[in-house]
Amino acid sequence: MTPAEKQIIALDVAGSSGGPNRSHVASRYRCQTYRCSRLSPWPRLDRPALLLCVVLLVRPINGAAQSSVKTCGPPSYCARTDRRVEPYPAAPPALGPAGSIITDPTFGSRIARVTDGATDARHSGASFNASASAEQNTWNTDSTRFIIGERSGGIWLYDFNPISMTIRKTGKLKVPWRGTAQFSYRQRNLLYAVSARNPVFQEYDTASERLTTVHNPSSCFALQPSDWSAGISVSADDSRMISVFGPQQDRNYLLYVYDRRLGCRWYNTQTGEIGGQWGPKGRITDSRRFTIHDAHISKSGEFVEISGGGKGPTFWQLDTMNVTLCANKADHCLGHHAMGYSHLLNSPNRVHPLEFVVRPLNNLSAIKPLLGPMPPLIGWYDYHVSWNYANSQDDTPACFSTYRPGNPNSPGTPLLVNGPWENEIDCVETDGKGSTVWRFAHTYSTARNGFWSTPRGNVSQDGRFFMFTSDWQDQLGLGPKGKQYRTDVFIVELR
Repeated sequence: MTPAEKQIIALDVAGSSGGPNRSHVASRYRCQTYRCSRLSPWPRLDRPALLLCVVLLVRPINGAAQSSVKTCGPPSYCARTDRRVEPYPAAPPALGPAGSIITDPTFGSRIARVTDGATDARHSGASFNASASAEQNTWNTDSTRFIIGERSGGIWLYDFNPISMTIRKTGKLKVPWRGTAQFSYRQRNLLYAVSARNPVFQEYDTASERLTTVHNPSSCFALQPSDWSAGISVSADDSRMISVFGPQQDRNYLLYVYDRRLGCRWYNTQTGEIGGQWGPKGRITDSRRFTIHDAHISKSGEFVEISGGGKGPTFWQLDTMNVTLCANKADHCLGHHAMGYSHLLNSPNRVHPLEFVVRPLNNLSAIKPLLGPMPPLIGWYDYHVSWNYANSQDDTPACFSTYRPGNPNSPGTPLLVNGPWENEIDCVETDGKGSTVWRFAHTYSTARNGFWSTPRGNVSQDGRFFMFTSDWQDQLGLGPKGKQYRTDVFIVELR
């Protein structure tokens, strides 16, 4: 431990801001004599004793003399793993303004409120939300920045302290984007998206505020004047990015791929034709034609999953002409899903909403269940799953949120819970060593105020946080039109 690091920790404990290395140093060292509390990096001791502890008795966690203190966090969380039914409290936890932090009364996790009715000074009472897709990567590489959406379509950038969970609103991005954006998996400051008018692939550096065009799809395919992009999905190495083009969602027809080295490649789902600058070209043998709801690329960049047509997701192995339907029932591909590097995770929805299975993308019939016997089910519910905390082995936990479409819609009324995991935020083990579900928080969202009130969420790339949308049981006030209750964005700590 260097003298400079000792000084940083000592100053941090003594009440200083600690400088730019605070979170880095605090994450590397722990006091061996005194135990740190769950909600604070340091124990509540008098200053001389604490400084003595920090400066003299701290040893690197990764060193030979490792501390016996158990580390709570990904991939081995310390959260509850039981299957006890947990009813909602009589009233949802009282909230402070944006930036305030509460503790979930049932599961003990910290929850930070990101937005409130005053977040957008130009639109008082505006609603905010996490991404429309749980598969979207809305966190940067080290959980120090994230993006959220506003109902009007704007994208807001935030700074985040992963130790204290304090947030700082950077502001609404001044970019010509429509739909969703995605952070890079490699470069902490880069965002990717597709522009709205005359759509082109772009990247935005959140540090320098520089916007750069990466590729123009019109140079490879004759887009129609009415065609627009439905969003973007980027591989883990930033080498490939995809988007969907067409007149509107569920009428879109073009899956477009850009490879930084090889150029463009596309698949027209209405004609069955594949073309572009690399790979085999021609018409696929499958006679099925369909329109596109949305699409995502696997983190390896090898496969694209295309939703649309009503029969199940379609998988295209990009270097080939192989286009495969994973049928909802016959292939057990029903339900929401997420891709890792080379695997698909979903629930077939046969007897329970969360009977999660995982399978390799190159062998969709090789299904492996993740959980054992499912708990009793009283009434169906839905879920969305996020797997952005992933590695090349696809053995890290995937996180999800659940909701009941039949939740009560009267303000403050406890949400329906008939079994474990209902109206909750949880993560599921995927490494095959066990069948664990970690439980972190209730969602407090009725899911009765339109599409955006469903508590879809996005796990951070390091698996430490989960961002989600909630109407907080109709306690956030009515929206500007007075017809539905507002939604805000919240972040729950995963420990």
